Amino acid sequence: MAFLSSMNVVGSGLTAQQFRLDVISENVTNINTTRTEAGGPYRRKMVVLEEVGNQTAFQAAMARAQESAEAPQGGVRVAEIVEDPSDFKLVYDPTNPDANADGYVEMPNVDLVKEIADAMAANQAYSANVTAFNVLKQVTAKGLEIGK
Repeated sequence: MAFLSSMNVVGSGLTAQQFRLDVISENVTNINTTRTEAGGPYRRKMVVLEEVGNQTAFQAAMARAQESAEAPQGGVRVAEIVEDPSDFKLVYDPTNPDANADGYVEMPNVDLVKEIADAMAANQAYSANVTAFNVLKQVTAKGLEIGK
């Protein structure tokens, strides 16, 4: 059932990139948030992706030969969400209630240009997965036509 395995790989890529876009949206939404429940300004979040089914080529071939239920599926998954450790931006605004004694407000470490670039990369990866899914559908349809 290589077809279903391929569908799982493409589906995991679509899910991972959609999640990545969700986190980027959260970052952009909180670009001016100076107070959080944890205290201090909002800290930018980043998604860490990791490979699924990290067997060696030999192990994967053996699993396929044995038609094992533990055959590697492949794909990608979200390993964790990490916070960007970069420094907060200081903005002089003595009228802000969150200003320190010198009149500076700590602003989130979210850079709009960086977020737009990340969103474009995630969008391209998502589109590539959609293309792979469509090719897989076409190959499957041609395979089914052979049986007619």
